[in-house]
Amino acid sequence: MTKTNIYIYIISDSVGETAAKIAQASIAQYLNVNITLVRRTFITEKDELLRALKDADDHDAIVIHTLTSDQFVHIANEYCGEHNLFCMDLMSPIMNEIYRRSGEQPSRVAGALHSLNQNYFNRINAMEFAVKYDDGKDPKGFLEADIVLLGVSRTSKTPLSLFLANKNLKVANLPLVPQAHIPKQLWEVDPKKIVGLTNDPIILNKIRQERMKAYGLDPNTSYSNLDKIQEELEFANDLYRQLGCIVINVADLSIEETAAIILKELKLEDRSYYA
Repeated sequence: MTKTNIYIYIISDSVGETAAKIAQASIAQYLNVNITLVRRTFITEKDELLRALKDADDHDAIVIHTLTSDQFVHIANEYCGEHNLFCMDLMSPIMNEIYRRSGEQPSRVAGALHSLNQNYFNRINAMEFAVKYDDGKDPKGFLEADIVLLGVSRTSKTPLSLFLANKNLKVANLPLVPQAHIPKQLWEVDPKKIVGLTNDPIILNKIRQERMKAYGLDPNTSYSNLDKIQEELEFANDLYRQLGCIVINVADLSIEETAAIILKELKLEDRSYYA
């Protein structure tokens, strides 16, 4: 019998986003059919579930559920079977197959995927932190950071900050210039969180010359002067000795290699930052 109105009920003990997306993708294929999508989500009580199923039965609806509780799954599947409702249990088949192969029971935690997505928001926060506290914009960030990067110009502080932020680490960095004021907050940071970046003078000279050329400027300026670069590096290395922080020469290292060394030296490899 052809129907002019079709109802799809999304039933879940969490947000029901997975089921909703599948339903919406299917609905999009039927432009000339009147389809109503109803969501019954965050169901935590048996009575709530039964009411949702009763409503679905009243509309002879298609039922799609992402229930994690064994009890709720059994109730939903049994109810739909008894009332001849089309029922799609999205979670159980794959969970049962994983259990069959691994021997490990599922946690049956409602909204587990949603909690995993918290990692995404942590990473966004870390990225925003890196931008906010880039180039020593606000020294207060040093006290909140997981890592503080120090270095003269062109030692990859900013790209390293963003790369590490992508691993959910809050990174602040400070450019070093001889005789420049060193923020008092830096001396309050645990030296084990500080990384001093250095480079070879000749390599820095070439990098800075190329940078000036890219801006259409004379490559031979005080910025790229070898003696000035040597002075900057000596100033930085003296500061590193005073702080007692680790020092990494980035001359022959990629961003990824430098980041790996930092994570190892600061013993952050085993922390659950990775997305």
